[in-house]
Amino acid sequence: MATSTATYASFQDRIQGFINGFGDKYEPYVRTHLAKVYMVLGAATASTAVGAALHLWGVINLGLLAALASLGLVLGLHFYRDDGKNYYTRLSMLMAFGFCSGQTLGPLMQYIISINPSIILTALTGTVVTFISLSLGALLAERGKYLYLGGLLISVINTMALLSLFNMFFQSYFVQQTQLYVGVFVMAAFVVFDTQNIVEKCRAGNRDVVQHALDLFFDVLSMFRRLLIILTQKEERKREERRKRN
Repeated sequence: MATSTATYASFQDRIQGFINGFGDKYEPYVRTHLAKVYMVLGAATASTAVGAALHLWGVINLGLLAALASLGLVLGLHFYRDDGKNYYTRLSMLMAFGFCSGQTLGPLMQYIISINPSIILTALTGTVVTFISLSLGALLAERGKYLYLGGLLISVINTMALLSLFNMFFQSYFVQQTQLYVGVFVMAAFVVFDTQNIVEKCRAGNRDVVQHALDLFFDVLSMFRRLLIILTQKEERKREERRKRN
């Protein structure tokens, strides 16, 4: 009993030390901004879940319109900049983008459910754990330590885009798989970079909550989508091997 009490007290002290250290590291306005960003990110993720669920239940199926609307909303958020008065309009656009993203995920998730529904939970858990771990790592690291990753990651993304373009003609399975796996690590690295970048932008006076939440939402959505595909392919290979043995 005494050992359990001591362990709990030690855990409590560590948590309190983490909270105090975080409070000392970041100014109050930065902490407030980050709290708003993560709240909006959570709302956009929930909107995505609603969009995917309505597609799976057969209530709403926007099809190609969802993809076109997603593109239009992203461009709209890019050009319709924050002016201090359009927060709720831009927030609504982000929620709509989240919903349409869920609709575009619907067909993939429907196929996955027909194979093994647990894949979705596994991919979701992996995405959440990875995002939280990397976000905490970025926030607790030295100021601006990972900002150098920005240029490198953009170069990798551009290279992957070119490979995708060429692969439309060559249809290389190796290139396709490489892009999938590399893409997961790139999105994970973007979580670290974007987290520190948001902090520095906030300190420089940029308090665009919607845009900063959108940056992180892209990272989370891209990581989740790639994990879904990787785990589904793995399950398909297992089924194929079992079929050959039987």
